[in-house]
Amino acid sequence: MNPVTLLPFIVLIGAMFLMTRSAKKKQAAAAQMRNEMQPGTGVRTIGGMYATVKELHDDTVLLEIAPGVHAIYAKNAIGAVLDDAEYNRIVHGDDENSLDLDGTVVPDDASSLTEEDADKDASDDARIDLGKKTEDAEPKDDESGKKSEGKDDGEADAK
Repeated sequence: MNPVTLLPFIVLIGAMFLMTRSAKKKQAAAAQMRNEMQPGTGVRTIGGMYATVKELHDDTVLLEIAPGVHAIYAKNAIGAVLDDAEYNRIVHGDDENSLDLDGTVVPDDASSLTEEDADKDASDDARIDLGKKTEDAEPKDDESGKKSEGKDDGEADAK
């Protein structure tokens, strides 16, 4: 066989090898991260729940979700082991490096964005009537009261 005809198969096999190799590296890194967990460590589950590790077992881990609330999870359900500073920043809101440097407060609703002057200006403007007006409708025949060129309700185009 000609080596040129085998080249696409060789490239395909090489690509498959590289993809499986990177997947195995990610799995090994995740397993190592889960094995390095200690009681008291903050974690995030794959579902996005933040908790503190209380006990470690072979395949399971006991998590404290809230003070006095415990749940047993599989070790594979741990998505990330967080360092103490990051866990406290996310869960408790401890943030020494606040991004809000000038102390501005963002309102929960948009009511504070409008002022009384803007409301007065809007009321002075002519209001637009979005309703359907009968004068703008199709002209009706004077004698019968029906539309001059339209079909009555229920009439079909087919004969």
